[in-house]
Amino acid sequence: MALAWSDSRDIAIELFEQYPEQDPEQVRFTDLRKMIIELDDFTDDPNHCGERVLEAVMLAWIDEY
Repeated sequence: MALAWSDSRDIAIELFEQYPEQDPEQVRFTDLRKMIIELDDFTDDPNHCGERVLEAVMLAWIDEY
């Protein structure tokens, strides 16, 4: 399954599965961006990310956590 920046819920699920002990509220946006780009299924352009996208992923990850 290919992940893109628009897949905030799916990205959050992947992050939750890969980092089950990580409290998402303690992750900085710069680190979050790096974590997303390093996901095996992430295929989108790393440069097409903004604060709103990261915020959406963060909120979804908090919800999963």
